[in-house]
Amino acid sequence: MGITEKIAEIEREIARTQKNKATEYHLGLLKAKLARYRVMLLEPTGKSGPKGVGFDVVRSGDARVALIGFPSVGKSTLLSKTTGTTSEAAAYEFTTLTCIPGKINYNGAQIQLLDLPGIIEGAAQGKGRGRQVIAVAKTADLILMMLDATKGPRQRELLELELEAVGIRINTHRPNIYFKVKKGGGISFNATCKLTWLNEKMVYNILHDYKIHNAEVLVREDATVDQFIDVVLGTRKYIRCLYCYNKIDQISIEEVDQLARQDHTVVVSCESDLNIEYLVDQMWHYLDLIRVYTKPRGQAPDFDGGLILKRGTTVEGVCKAIHKSLVDEFSYALVWGTSTKHSPQRVGINHVIENEDVVQIMKKK
Repeated sequence: MGITEKIAEIEREIARTQKNKATEYHLGLLKAKLARYRVMLLEPTGKSGPKGVGFDVVRSGDARVALIGFPSVGKSTLLSKTTGTTSEAAAYEFTTLTCIPGKINYNGAQIQLLDLPGIIEGAAQGKGRGRQVIAVAKTADLILMMLDATKGPRQRELLELELEAVGIRINTHRPNIYFKVKKGGGISFNATCKLTWLNEKMVYNILHDYKIHNAEVLVREDATVDQFIDVVLGTRKYIRCLYCYNKIDQISIEEVDQLARQDHTVVVSCESDLNIEYLVDQMWHYLDLIRVYTKPRGQAPDFDGGLILKRGTTVEGVCKAIHKSLVDEFSYALVWGTSTKHSPQRVGINHVIENEDVVQIMKKK
């Protein structure tokens, strides 16, 4: 029996198993096996056989956005509208057969937008060019899921299932679970909160299924079985996702309003140029980027340039963005802006900067 057949068999068994206290251990083990087989399917360990053809796209700019969706939803048109990059667009499926990169200039940042070939149902099992599309999506800072507003909620549900199956977790955080494999001493399990789904027996069963017999586990939140399996595998990618419903000029205003009120959602019409600027603004917001200005000693701040960094970056990150040698030469920094109590404020290398702060790095004498 092949891996795909084993996956299908486990999925069928999970579907027909009633969910209650008596079956929770059985379901936990089934989910662990399912996750293991999916990893084997998407990340084969064998050395023999030819390598698959991938999308070799060089990362450039300050952030990367992966544009995914089913065929003929308007991805190529959106790329052309926002970046000026020509990507073949037509009213038939599978117009795009490879990865087309473009670049959005916004707030002084360069955002790389990748138009990926349309995902079809079953991409997680390698159908179509699903593996290549998913491999590129895992390298993105943001997933922009393009949906057809005229086709109901099924498209979104299917794409979410495909991303879930390949280990991409959207709009969620890594579970607050400490897990470390040890060389001996058996399995140590502790929890700092009340647990609803996990318990010591469940954790032991899952770890034994993965042939892990010595490990330390500390659960700091009320995590599910699936979340614990994600931590054990350690290959999951937690990426923010923005849902973009296209073709709103073809549905009623009531339907547009209903879609727009959903979480993490923007509604647009690429053909009619409706709401495109707001979409780009939301992409910037979801990428969580900030702009920081530098000030050479004895000179005015460089407001024409500036550094584009992730929110939460420290002064150390600013030093590395300018030149990596600055960290070794660092003495202190003077900062003007919202991250300080007064301006300028003398800060250390671990000070967290905010958007539009001005930073002056002082070197050791």
